[in-house]
Amino acid sequence: MTGSDTGFTGRGADLVVECLVRAGIDRLFGVPGDTGVVLYDALYHRTEDITHVLARDERHAAAMADGYARVRGTVGVVEVSSGGGTTYVVGGLGEAYASGVPVLLITSDIHRASRGTGALTEIDQEALFSAVTKWRATVEDAEEIPAAMAQALTQLTTGRPAPVALIFPEDVLDQRVSLEAIGGAIGDRLDARLPRVRPEAEPADLDRAAQLLGQATAPVILAGSGVHLSGATANLRGLAETAGIPVATTIHGKGVIADDSPWSIGVAGNNGGLDYVNAYLADSDVALLVGTRANATDTNSYTGPARSATVIGIDIERSRAGRNYPGALALVGDADRVLAALAERAARAVPADLAERSSRLRARLDSARSEWEARHAEPVRLAERQLLPADVIRLAQATMGESTVVVADPGTPTPNVAAFWRVPEAGRRVIVPRGHGPMGYAIPAAIGAAFARPGEPVLALTADGSFNMACGELETVSRFNLPIVFIQFTNHSMGWIKMLQHLYAGRRYFGVDPGTVDAAKVARASGIRGVRARELAEVKAAIAEAVRAMAPVYIDVEVPHMIDHTPPVPAWTKALAGDTERPVY
Repeated sequence: MTGSDTGFTGRGADLVVECLVRAGIDRLFGVPGDTGVVLYDALYHRTEDITHVLARDERHAAAMADGYARVRGTVGVVEVSSGGGTTYVVGGLGEAYASGVPVLLITSDIHRASRGTGALTEIDQEALFSAVTKWRATVEDAEEIPAAMAQALTQLTTGRPAPVALIFPEDVLDQRVSLEAIGGAIGDRLDARLPRVRPEAEPADLDRAAQLLGQATAPVILAGSGVHLSGATANLRGLAETAGIPVATTIHGKGVIADDSPWSIGVAGNNGGLDYVNAYLADSDVALLVGTRANATDTNSYTGPARSATVIGIDIERSRAGRNYPGALALVGDADRVLAALAERAARAVPADLAERSSRLRARLDSARSEWEARHAEPVRLAERQLLPADVIRLAQATMGESTVVVADPGTPTPNVAAFWRVPEAGRRVIVPRGHGPMGYAIPAAIGAAFARPGEPVLALTADGSFNMACGELETVSRFNLPIVFIQFTNHSMGWIKMLQHLYAGRRYFGVDPGTVDAAKVARASGIRGVRARELAEVKAAIAEAVRAMAPVYIDVEVPHMIDHTPPVPAWTKALAGDTERPVY
């Protein structure tokens, strides 16, 4: 195969790789299979241009691409082959689809001549991926590859991000093709930067929104991951400061404003949401929702903001702008552009009582925050050799540095990271999979994060249930000697589900108590250091050594079960106080 500025001659697989390289993609995550052999041969010849990361499972490869995309702010690429590879990868794409992560799936398929014969691995891939991609296409001729790749990248980088899939029959990958240079209109569209298009909201709608915010007595901004995707953190801060509006975030939005900002009030909702943040949202009269689904978890079952509040929704998709609040004013456009326009309008029409309103809101929130912090600083009685997740998280951040990227699994890690991890400056450094909440996400996603931030240590917080779903990828960590500090919160059960049974099923525990696996031994068997730490000093020493050596470590920490020490999950606090009606999510 030869590729140059004057022409291209080779196989379809070579052309796929050439398109990726020209789009600026230099890494992909995948697992080989029968139908993808030619693609792997093409990658073999381009190792100076694009790096392939071999995963141990296709679901994990998708999580790696997901974590890479979130941390680097670009398109992540995952590659699998037909049959088991395609069915496995669906589990990894579901989270990216629900969370708005731009992941390009490249998959090989059976030979076109074998269609309908019951061939090994035959499946309708377009139908299979329909629930976890925003767009998908099968390429039937190698000459269509540049146009198909350009269309896939356009879909990824315009509108709301979500996975897209390109499907290549193995004979198309092997097809000889001779084309002129990939240039002109197609060449211009081979671009993985995002967002590529930044639509602006209607001026009349912006005027109305600015007026509503200016007239409010208790305004609030609830910001989600759309602010990260748009790179809108500076304009979010600008609007908050100009108009005197407190900013709460969803879990996905954590980090869109620095925790040290006087207008940052913390995470809202029912998974790590702070009670005083939820209370302020519930009392707000005008709420600006920015780049968030504002679903039941994010809004604490639609109590914060209340459905009776005046709601303004900013989203790049009209169907998603304030969709869970009937009558909401929709500002359809790119978050960065819309926030900038609102800040400009707010600066031109400052309410006469702005200073008084700002002082009143700040005093209320500062008092509530101080009370919450004092309450959570009180000593907790623990069983011997157990550690409190919040203490471990604070210690890890102090030892590794405030700007460390942290990737958290569902279960114990999520609410504790949401509540206790501090973000010192705006940026996407906290990755939590709350699209679907898939267990086993943190280990592979941390691999993607480590490749996205080379030379920097990454913290991955997992739990014993998630470990057993993803521990095979510890070998991948060892193979690349990635500087990831893994901390496992062990409570010897499927803790989240057992807690639900404790609160809402009459304490009838069923199917939630698997046997114990020695995670530290598994880590050592995989080629990385494994430690069972039962004191904070042991945790600190293990972290410090890993950071000094820029080498991976797996630290197993014993923590109390959620039944014995309830994490910051507001619905559970209510249930323990007697309200045992299970919330609808």
